[in-house]
Amino acid sequence: MNILEKILSAKRLEIGEAKITLPTGDLRDRSLQRPGPPPFAAALRSAPMGLIAEVKRKSPSAGVIRDPFVPADIAKAYAEAGAQAVSCLMDREFFGGGAEDFAEVRGAVTLPMLYKEFVVDTWQIWQARDLGASAVLLIAAALPETLLSGLMAEAELAGLEVLMEVHNADELDVALRLDCDLIGINNRNLKTFETRLETTLSLLPQIPEDVTRISESGIRTAADVRRLQEAGAQGILVGEQLLRQPDPAAAVRELMQR
Repeated sequence: MNILEKILSAKRLEIGEAKITLPTGDLRDRSLQRPGPPPFAAALRSAPMGLIAEVKRKSPSAGVIRDPFVPADIAKAYAEAGAQAVSCLMDREFFGGGAEDFAEVRGAVTLPMLYKEFVVDTWQIWQARDLGASAVLLIAAALPETLLSGLMAEAELAGLEVLMEVHNADELDVALRLDCDLIGINNRNLKTFETRLETTLSLLPQIPEDVTRISESGIRTAADVRRLQEAGAQGILVGEQLLRQPDPAAAVRELMQR
């Protein structure tokens, strides 16, 4: 069993228990009473290169990334430095995240937020809406195309945008068949956690220009950002590189040359 399969197996058990405590219908009804979220893709496209800055405690590949870890302070630093959006990890077991972290960030900044989770059930779509997310991550490698399509439809009902994450040409074909208008190319192979920037560079030419194209993972320098922008990326998602620096705001400015 690879890392992705382990995470998905644990996630199905976790969400099954959550649905007993708070049924999907109740969560949906509650979430629809919340104010509508700010637009996500439009915020990214408002800058020459949009930045989704990530709030993440740890990862299976890197271990603990930041300690002490104060989500609100990190998010405020990102906003101060000009990030267009914030991504917050939801998975607790493997990434040390959770709804508490998301809520803390949501209370600290007004930027659009990405619900960064291994989504396997519509319950999570409504949790994203309830927490104040603008967009939800769907991973093409994680689910069959029919289930991805159903989750996209549920996200539309919830008023959420979908960032469809792909890693290879076959997954990109799925995203294009599903008519996704926001596609993230993950440079990290979720089965092995190997990271290569060339993944984005090879897939970008296959994505239509009217699709917002995001490069995720392994972006460490301003030169990397320029390289991706010149190749046609309109946004990047960066976490570890920013979180390992003493001053996340200064790290954002250095990376984005702002």
